[in-house]
Amino acid sequence: MNQIYDVLVLGGGPAGYTAALYASRAGLQTLVVERLAAGGQMALTHQIDNYPGFEEGIDGFTLGTKMQQGAERFGAQTVYAEVAAVKLDEPVKEVHTDSGIFYGKTVVIATGANPRKLGLPMEQELTGRGVHYCAACDGMFYRGKTVVLVGGGNSAVADALVLSRVAKKVILVHRRDKLRASKIYEEPLHQAQNIEFRWNCEVSQLRHSQRFEGIVLRNRLTGEEESLSADGLFVSIGREPATELFQEILELDENGYLVAGESTATNLPGVFAVGDVRTKAVRQIVTATADGAVAAHQIEEYLAVTVA
Repeated sequence: MNQIYDVLVLGGGPAGYTAALYASRAGLQTLVVERLAAGGQMALTHQIDNYPGFEEGIDGFTLGTKMQQGAERFGAQTVYAEVAAVKLDEPVKEVHTDSGIFYGKTVVIATGANPRKLGLPMEQELTGRGVHYCAACDGMFYRGKTVVLVGGGNSAVADALVLSRVAKKVILVHRRDKLRASKIYEEPLHQAQNIEFRWNCEVSQLRHSQRFEGIVLRNRLTGEEESLSADGLFVSIGREPATELFQEILELDENGYLVAGESTATNLPGVFAVGDVRTKAVRQIVTATADGAVAAHQIEEYLAVTVA
């Protein structure tokens, strides 16, 4: 007889492991299904300074590992597997993976969001060969070199500052005439002497041979194009929710995020969405962990009145 878990958590980021912590601590049999490693996208962050309790900051990989260990201390289990399909409309939910089928009375979707790409020819082929999406992860390879960073939000500016500490020059490309980032970033950004701004511009082409060699920059106001040589390109233009598996099953908003309010409940009974994958105003680690705690509480109430 296949085991039926009380809670299946899809995704081992901060939202997923907080849900697992609260659920397992409440005595619920909990399984976390994670594709790669604990922490999710957070694990790629070199320094986290805005998560409470770490006065000197902490790196994302360490924080993710601590969250996993905290949940497993109370009995939560982890399996590393790729989810291929789900069946969520029955009292017992099914999660089909490359390691088998897992069954649960409830499901917490914590699949997060992935970096948004430029959508240019050869972008995928050049990824890891000059094109990158994580400055904290890959910036070290460009010490003393010239890099291009595309974006204008908080993450982009934070990435530009990270790159400015290792690269000879950082060319920041933004499609508008001013940044969307918070004002707290303005002073350190303008203090960095090696950051060059290209306003009202977008990357129209990637120059390459065997690896990335530069970009063609197009001015959005004049249409003029300019060829720039660079050693690396970093893309920081937001994220796309990992909701492909749920598009025909659960309600999504116009941007593809799962519709789930502060209760984290989706439109299907026993299915909850937490963290960056759900519709919400602020996507931060601290709000993800809050979602996980709320979901576990909602699950306790759901299981108390539902016969699976």
